[in-house]
Amino acid sequence: MADSFDLIILGSGPGGYVAAIRAAQLGLKTAIVERERLGGICLNWGCIPTKALLRTSEIYHYMTHAADYGLTVEKPGYDLTKIVERSRKVAGQLNMGVKGLMKKNKVTVYEGVGTITAKGKLSVKQGDKTSELEAKNIIIATGARARDLPFAKADGKRIWTYRHAMVPEEMPTKLLVIGSGAIGVEFASFYSDMGAEVTIVEMLPRVLPVEDEEVSAFMEKALTKQKIRILTGAGIEGLTPGANGVTAKIRGKDGNVTSEEFSHAIVAIGIVPNTEDIGLEKLGVETDRGHIKTDGYARTNVEGIYAIGDVTGPPWLAHKASHEGVVCVEAIAGEKPHPFETWNIPGCTYSRPQVASVGFTEAKAKEAGYEVKVGKFPFIGNGKAIALGEAEGFVKTVFDAKTGELLGAHMVGAEVTELIQGYVVARQLETTEAELMETVFAHPTLSEMMHESVLGAYGRALHI
Repeated sequence: MADSFDLIILGSGPGGYVAAIRAAQLGLKTAIVERERLGGICLNWGCIPTKALLRTSEIYHYMTHAADYGLTVEKPGYDLTKIVERSRKVAGQLNMGVKGLMKKNKVTVYEGVGTITAKGKLSVKQGDKTSELEAKNIIIATGARARDLPFAKADGKRIWTYRHAMVPEEMPTKLLVIGSGAIGVEFASFYSDMGAEVTIVEMLPRVLPVEDEEVSAFMEKALTKQKIRILTGAGIEGLTPGANGVTAKIRGKDGNVTSEEFSHAIVAIGIVPNTEDIGLEKLGVETDRGHIKTDGYARTNVEGIYAIGDVTGPPWLAHKASHEGVVCVEAIAGEKPHPFETWNIPGCTYSRPQVASVGFTEAKAKEAGYEVKVGKFPFIGNGKAIALGEAEGFVKTVFDAKTGELLGAHMVGAEVTELIQGYVVARQLETTEAELMETVFAHPTLSEMMHESVLGAYGRALHI
């Protein structure tokens, strides 16, 4: 006899476990299947433990620059083993938190490899034991994994993916980071602050290529100032690990290929959806380049089969997966949620300095046919930023010149990942420049720059 449920969720990352909680709240008898650790990649190997590492490097940076704040610190150092242990402890704490949430919400957890065997049926294999489950509704939330270079698979010793880079047995001395998206830039920032000599290779013309062009340009200058070497418009032709390092063949902008030695290399060139061997082909679930095709309610082309999160395509963000999961479950339960859309999802990069954005870049807004008004305000004009010793960066806002609609917001500087939500809420509420101008911002705060940027778009900035 199969164990029977209203809903089975395959995968327990931020999409899967949040969907399970919401389903339980709505009275659905729910099971969740996980082959590794509850919380998925984000909680165990991604979003959270990387922030623990970055917090360590941030503090270390301040220690090595204590004199800038009138402090004296003698010979700051670090213990790599304890740095990694702290990061893993944070991940473990959150894993236990998810276990507690599953128990609290009476979600049945199956640990093992899940495969959809037919519509409404799923088997879970753990060692020699196989459990048979059935439910009218199945949500696929299997996430994604790091993409390897086709000619150089990560070995965990000299060639790393993000998972290897989070638990280093030794600190790199000369590090190659391949790819300058959020993951690549964050690891470059961490290892550079910890003392490694870092080179970033990016095949596109600029770092953080999905961000506004002014943000990318600022970041390139900021990272270069930190002595991170950046090669844009470049590619990796070969990567050969050895006993003491890795040899990279780098094709430069000019087309010439040079050979260079590094102690380690991190491959951060994107992700691959985890859609293999879970039964999709047998059911006829439609995919596009490996990603499962869904509508605004996470429905696939097969009745009763849903998909959420990284497995469905970009943006590959934990908060996107969580919200998608809630919408999906509420639709299954007969609620009437708004269909999921990606127009107002913020993106954050937790490097030094941080980057955060939402909505249209200036270039994309113009491509879409908008006549725009653009405001920009620098950190150097903000009292709190100067007091913090963090006077590098800016806030940029993009408005529709005809309607005053806030089309996008882009930030680079200290703590901007905490500030961006103000603009996300404003866009969700369809706020125009008038409401933002009339809003009172507390002083002294970094958030005042958000106000000044809006004022600046209409020629009314006060402190510049």
